[in-house]
Amino acid sequence: MFKECLHHSSDLKWAYAYDRDTFHLRLRTKRNDVEEAVAVTGDKYDWDQHHHDVPMEKIAADSLFDYWEAAVKPEFRRFSYGFRVRSGEETLWLIENGIFEEQPAPAGGYFEIPFIHSVDLFDAPEWAKEAVFYQIMPDRFANGDTANDPDHVQPWGEAPSGESHFGGDLQGIMDNLKHLTDLGVTAIYLTPLFTAPSNHKYDTVDYMQIDPQFGNAEQLKKLVSACHDLNIRVVLDAVFNHTSEQFPPFQDVLANGENSKYKDWFHLNGFPVEVKDGAANYATFGFYGNMPKLNTENSEVKQFLLDVAVHWIKEADIDGWRLDVANEIDHAFWRDFRHAVKAEKPDAFIIGEVWSNSLNWLHGDQFDSSMNYPFTQHILDFFASSEGKASDFADQINRLLMRYPQQTNEAMFNLLSSHDTPRASTRLNGDKQRLKQAVVFMMTSMGIPCIYYGDEVGMDGGDDPDCRKCMEWDADKQDRELFDFYQLLIALRKQHTVLRDGRFRFLYADNERGAFIYERLNAKQHFTIWINHTEETVKLAHPMQADDWKDALSNEEVTTFEEQLQLELGPHDFRILYRNI
Repeated sequence: MFKECLHHSSDLKWAYAYDRDTFHLRLRTKRNDVEEAVAVTGDKYDWDQHHHDVPMEKIAADSLFDYWEAAVKPEFRRFSYGFRVRSGEETLWLIENGIFEEQPAPAGGYFEIPFIHSVDLFDAPEWAKEAVFYQIMPDRFANGDTANDPDHVQPWGEAPSGESHFGGDLQGIMDNLKHLTDLGVTAIYLTPLFTAPSNHKYDTVDYMQIDPQFGNAEQLKKLVSACHDLNIRVVLDAVFNHTSEQFPPFQDVLANGENSKYKDWFHLNGFPVEVKDGAANYATFGFYGNMPKLNTENSEVKQFLLDVAVHWIKEADIDGWRLDVANEIDHAFWRDFRHAVKAEKPDAFIIGEVWSNSLNWLHGDQFDSSMNYPFTQHILDFFASSEGKASDFADQINRLLMRYPQQTNEAMFNLLSSHDTPRASTRLNGDKQRLKQAVVFMMTSMGIPCIYYGDEVGMDGGDDPDCRKCMEWDADKQDRELFDFYQLLIALRKQHTVLRDGRFRFLYADNERGAFIYERLNAKQHFTIWINHTEETVKLAHPMQADDWKDALSNEEVTTFEEQLQLELGPHDFRILYRNI
């Protein structure tokens, strides 16, 4: 065996409490190098009387490594542990002190979990993990009140530019809640509502006022209340990394320079504060001089923003926050933010915008979730072409899943499109069958699915601003068959808890073509999803001892043959099978 590939660490993604009574241990070995892995566990205070060997299961693999996992239920909520791995006649032990060919005497030098404390658990709200989200840009969804339209509003449906305003508002959302309930979504994520000069509102001027072009605080309260009556939660977008240059404290800095009482609210590099030759002498979002960056280490800034977060929970009963440019703000701020928000509403949902590995924010002390853009990228890259190998796709998804503990994966915010990316339909070259397969994968994967407004009726769009077109409300221009498909998959996910909390594992991934099988499994149900992402008809088979499988969409029985499930799938076809346990 390759000792160099044996790896475990007692940090979060390799050793973590799944719940108050269960601890998950992960081990990495070289791909196809180890036949058996066992977690050797015991109580350090009395190993002889309280030790157990826990077989590990291979839960994932990528091009280089296999990943094993064991669920340990320690008798006293504490334990020490090591690992025993075998290949043929060779056996090795891995403990904290190193790798050995004979078992080291326990428990000195072994890995240790001192105690499982409930307060330390990652604990995303249950409602969020069960939700299907729908993202709305208010200016582009529906114009319900022309009286609050901004100056120079453009006709609905014209091609947008970076400066376009179309008059969408809170009343427009209220008027179209039936569209959302018919679709089956259970939560809405609204991009920023607060007063700002732009159409997108990511340049806040007044955090305590709803932008008049959207309505007012009373209308927000009515919208949230109406959503709650329909069992729909509402999450707002907060921009705490930066503001508009029109933000009053920054205007004070511009006017008073070193004498401004707000000078420490920002990251200033000299006076006068200015943009010269296109370069600001203060920190900004990107290099945009009109978006000065806030100094969240400043106690006054911190308290101001925490008051904003709590205010809208109290004022409008919102259900959480999506946090813009979250990774550019200090961790200390986010810990205080979580404490303030959860103290006001314990089941509030906190989603951070982090485009890469988010683990540093997902230890249970900051965010509940992160926008899972790596997931988006892998799916759209694979389904956009029939040239990719399913084995490569499986490797990518497995590596992504191994970034995080299981309960974190269950709460990741999965999406195919957003206001910051080209729409999925465009990324998939307008091919509806490819889009359907991508939707199937998102809806049956681990994590929380989010639909970007209009994707469900076939809207397309390239890079910003094209991805921010007005919602298409003309039924003759909507793809209603696609809407029905989204509706069907959403209903399936809501009906079966295994699609929300079950283990995810690839069962087969073709090394040459885009055909693969994966499963979702919990104590009550077993789902297998079969996908043929090729231009030809393929036959797939996998060993299955049970013979009571049904098609999840038609409820027709699917017969096994000699303890194998065998399916023939046409080009870009899929099947979703299930059985009760």
